[in-house]
Amino acid sequence: MLKIVTLFLIFMAVLAMFGKLRWLGLGKIGRNKDKSPLPKPRTCPTCGRMNLRGGECRICRGGPNG
Repeated sequence: MLKIVTLFLIFMAVLAMFGKLRWLGLGKIGRNKDKSPLPKPRTCPTCGRMNLRGGECRICRGGPNG
């Protein structure tokens, strides 16, 4: 039992080292450091609230509920 636990811990340590070193460049696949993965959210140019449509929000336009 002690031998199995020791081998498991050694195996996990080796996997952690490979993950940390990004052995053979495998960790760099699919990553783009220059651009963020998600676009910036659209905001109202007047008040800065989040706005899905872009442009002024309904509160700044004086629409319903605002």
